[in-house]
Amino acid sequence: MTNRLEALKEKTVQYITPRKLRFFKESLTGYLFVAPALILIFMFGIFPVGFALYVSLQKWKLKQTGFIGLTNYVRGMGNLSYALFFVFGIGLLLVAIRQLIKIIKAAKEDQGLKVLWLALPGMLHAAVIFAFFRFLWLQLPEFLAIADKIRVLEKTRENFMILIREAFHVEAVHSAWIDFRYTFLAALVVGILLVAILKWKNITTLQIKFMQFWLSLSAGAGLLWFTYSEIINVYTLALEEGTAPGIWPQVITILSGLIPMILGFLLWNSASNEYSNKRFWLKIFGALTLLVGGWILVGEIPAIVTAGDKDLWTGLKVTIFFSLGTVPFQLSISMFLALLLFQKLKGSGFFRMVFFLPYVTPFIASAAVFKQMFSMRETSPINLILRNLGLEAQMWLQESKGIFEILAESGGFSIPAWAAGPSLALCVIILHSIWTYVGYDVVIYLAGLGNIPTEIKEAAQIDGANRWDTFRHITFPLLSPTTYFLSLIAIIGTFKAFATLWVFRESLALGTTETFSVVIFVEFFEKARYGYASALAFILFALILAITFLNNRIQGSRVFYG
Repeated sequence: MTNRLEALKEKTVQYITPRKLRFFKESLTGYLFVAPALILIFMFGIFPVGFALYVSLQKWKLKQTGFIGLTNYVRGMGNLSYALFFVFGIGLLLVAIRQLIKIIKAAKEDQGLKVLWLALPGMLHAAVIFAFFRFLWLQLPEFLAIADKIRVLEKTRENFMILIREAFHVEAVHSAWIDFRYTFLAALVVGILLVAILKWKNITTLQIKFMQFWLSLSAGAGLLWFTYSEIINVYTLALEEGTAPGIWPQVITILSGLIPMILGFLLWNSASNEYSNKRFWLKIFGALTLLVGGWILVGEIPAIVTAGDKDLWTGLKVTIFFSLGTVPFQLSISMFLALLLFQKLKGSGFFRMVFFLPYVTPFIASAAVFKQMFSMRETSPINLILRNLGLEAQMWLQESKGIFEILAESGGFSIPAWAAGPSLALCVIILHSIWTYVGYDVVIYLAGLGNIPTEIKEAAQIDGANRWDTFRHITFPLLSPTTYFLSLIAIIGTFKAFATLWVFRESLALGTTETFSVVIFVEFFEKARYGYASALAFILFALILAITFLNNRIQGSRVFYG
């Protein structure tokens, strides 16, 4: 017995060396320092987003009434939402496959295929995260139900704490919490043991990568399962009501059918190379099964395209008009003014201050002034200027007609509805946005101009370049990082804009000034459709993310950093 204890002690000393113990203490100290920041990020960053996602999947008008899946997204985007969730699911699966390939390639020289054994602890680490979110999913409805329960009780701190304890000790919630604790402890023990036993330098990194692999794989598979469940419900409802299910559920069905058909074709071709009768007939049978199953899915004929929420698409159109009407003019004017002010002319410092004043002016005040200047009254300042010029007074913020439609009518001809352009009311808001943010962009451009070496310009002038050549081939390319930054911020800002648009909002404009963010606000605060508004918020987030990605790929590749 004594010999065994001594042997165990020697092994323990071998694994737990002073160097490893010091590394463990340093790592623990670092994580303890980072822990408060991580908690704050989770509480005020990740959790609100997760809660909004939870609300978007519920029927929530004033109060929660039940889980409804993708209904809010379908109501906003139509059946296109099924296709988007399907694409996201496939994308997550591809990310998981790519992650696995990168892990194997990175470990090929050192660990080889032995690295695949770390897939099991990686799965355990991923299970910890899923167990935690499962606990939150079960816990949230119990916490939200406290508001209804406390109505019949005296509103005291003691009763509130009792209801919180009851919500936490609901059988399903308490069971989920216990599962999370045991899973966390198991993952922690397994991770520490593997570090101690295998002694690989990058073992912790590999475990994290395998955890990311399992998270992407599980999230993609879960999203596809959820999407297919929703599509099955659509088909069931369509059969009961005798209506068409819509084109996008059927497009997904067709795409899902093409995959087994391709696999069946490949399996059929490979059967000819088999010498065993058993394997030959098994492949033939499997190929026929895949082909028949795929044809059943592909054989559905797409029906009509469902419409979705008209307000959402109108809001998206207004947002695009607002962005296209603001960003190009705002950046062009800013660059022009920055080039003028960079010439060190007399009074340039004063004009820099003047141009920057609109940006620091409270937007409510400036919007109120603009609203009075562009009033529909004939005595408003802008209408007085038009009348003095011999032009007709306009309704401005109360005008719902498109700017091109108004110009066409003044010229005595008509144009189709799709070519009407942004409404006159939206054009006023575009002018206010340009006036507000030009000063900010000028300051950023001046900083960018100050970073351009003067030697380059002087060398170009010696070679015979005029001012336009210097700007076109030197100044403009070297300002590309500044332009890229400002355009990215401006595009995101126009898609998120709300406050000034709300101040300018007029009923006579017939919704032509209501951007996507205003539509979300109306759905949430005026119509009290919390679940639907949350779904629209995630749709807006996806749009901003997609536009940022496209802008990064298209414009970012042309940025010259010197």
